[in-house]
Amino acid sequence: MIDETKLQGFLQKAFGEMGAAMSAALVVIGDKLGLYKAMAAAGGPISSAELAARTGTMERYVREWLAAQAAGGYVAYDSATGRYTLPPEHALCLADDTSPTFLPGGFQVIAAVMKDEPKIADAFRTGRGVGWHEHDPGLFEGTERFFRGNYKAHLVNEWLPALEGMVARLDRGAHVADVGCGHGASTILMAQAFPKSRFVGFDYHEPSISWARKAASRAGVGDRVTFEVASSSRFPGTGYDLVAFFDCLHDMGDPAGVAKHVRTTLAPDGTWMVVEPMAGDSVEDNLTPVGRMFYAASTMVCTPASLAQEVGLALGAQAGEARLREVIMAGGFTRVRRVAETPFNMVLEARP
Repeated sequence: MIDETKLQGFLQKAFGEMGAAMSAALVVIGDKLGLYKAMAAAGGPISSAELAARTGTMERYVREWLAAQAAGGYVAYDSATGRYTLPPEHALCLADDTSPTFLPGGFQVIAAVMKDEPKIADAFRTGRGVGWHEHDPGLFEGTERFFRGNYKAHLVNEWLPALEGMVARLDRGAHVADVGCGHGASTILMAQAFPKSRFVGFDYHEPSISWARKAASRAGVGDRVTFEVASSSRFPGTGYDLVAFFDCLHDMGDPAGVAKHVRTTLAPDGTWMVVEPMAGDSVEDNLTPVGRMFYAASTMVCTPASLAQEVGLALGAQAGEARLREVIMAGGFTRVRRVAETPFNMVLEARP
């Protein structure tokens, strides 16, 4: 027997999901065309004609976009005046790319993985992996934009100070490797905070390394940051005071092998900082809004990336601390402790 109440409840939920999915494209458009920034700069109610004039866009498109944004609760609508307002709290998330809560990069990621759906569906059938480099380029930029605010809010002020004695070493001048650095946001933030230290970012994805080099030059830290193309299991150098992995260990095909390599590159008293998505140790621990997002990203990006590499352990983005600890200690580390966390990340300190 079909429970009609449950059926209608699920249909309502699914229709809400469809609206949210369609709206993801509208967020990308609003970000790309400067619609959110123009609304924030208006400092109050604005009409579709005024917003179109400020952004050099067509009023009829803007009018429909605004109505959709109001229906989704992204902007407020005043029926008496026919004008729309971007609340300041929403502006922090949609218009201020320096904010730790800036979201459009995440919507870029959603747009990119939707484009890649045929590849992932085919991988379901064949069991093969899909490498990071095989994805739509919007994934690379969106990931950097989405993660940068979180790193800016926590990396220098909370995560590095939580590592035993690390800030003092960085202040004196340390040798640091940032592995899986992507576009280099984390590397550059550390270099800006610790001018006496030297940083090298490694990533196997050559276009990302090229982007990172330009970003370092624009940030004025090119004198103490270098970026090189290298894999996580073969990156060069020894005597590192700190090796950092930001949201990438679970993407590795052979994370235990990577851990062994990291161990050989550290100074005798060096530290491996592993930043991973927040997760409990069981599926039921992660049946939350954050877990839902991370499981979805893991299905579309992280697990396929691991399966495209040697070993293909496929930890997934919700591996949990216990599983991560096993992998790290399999690489020869004897001390692993969680030193910091946010609603979205856990930070592990691994010592030889």
